[in-house]
Amino acid sequence: MTASEARPAFILTLSCRDRVGIVSAVSSYLAGIGGFILDSQQYADLDAGRFFLRIEFRAEGEDFPADANRLREGFATVASGFGMEWAIVASDHRPRLLIAVSKGSHCLNDLLHRWHTGNIPVDIVGVVSNHDSLRQLTEWHGVPYHHLPVDPADKQAQEGRILDVFETSGADYLVLARYMQILSPDLTERLEGRCINIHHSFLPSFKGARPYGKAHERGVKLIGATAHFVTSDLDEGPIIEQDIERVDHRATESDLARIGRDVEARVLARAVRWVAERRVFLNGIRTVVFR
Repeated sequence: MTASEARPAFILTLSCRDRVGIVSAVSSYLAGIGGFILDSQQYADLDAGRFFLRIEFRAEGEDFPADANRLREGFATVASGFGMEWAIVASDHRPRLLIAVSKGSHCLNDLLHRWHTGNIPVDIVGVVSNHDSLRQLTEWHGVPYHHLPVDPADKQAQEGRILDVFETSGADYLVLARYMQILSPDLTERLEGRCINIHHSFLPSFKGARPYGKAHERGVKLIGATAHFVTSDLDEGPIIEQDIERVDHRATESDLARIGRDVEARVLARAVRWVAERRVFLNGIRTVVFR
């Protein structure tokens, strides 16, 4: 490990009403404490009048604060002058994920593999499911599995148990990895900005059962997937990431479903990675994503 790699590094994220002097104030503060900027991205939404900034920096000078709390205390003065919503975390901070899944294993398996091999900067603290079929896959990776069946007459009770697992496990985010249940408005409100979903991008054209069969019947030429934050508006939350694959008349329904599973897995993985790296900002019904 080199000397520069041993120095503590942090990520600063902020948003506020746009005005002159924001970047100057932030960079001046970092320069004043001996902070060396490694990466900086900013965006001004002129329509909304909002400014967004992500800066990764490391300790360089002798005046750099001795711990993260002192670093935050120092920056709080800058932030208050601009009315910023902000956070400073260590660059190696790993958010804790609770994953919800039904019977489809492709997104869960992909996330577990990426986590197990160190290729995604998160800690998976548990899997909850309304079925017991993916227990073996989950527990092989050493992750706790919680089978929480849904009683159609009392779905609120099952959601309460999900929330209990979320809170007791110290999870930061709930990831719906093809969890085929509609969350209640109460739960989505409790987890606002902390719940990520993945679905095929045929919506709203092919809702309900057999979307790939219906798409095949109509001869679609694009297979896609969308990852988004969950809101009470079903499948209409702020979009984090999307991708597509082109298909043609030779593709069978099975081909479309196979391609769709691959797209869903990689889109969800990218969304989770970007959220974990603090690259995603909520901006009303949209997002700002610094890649």
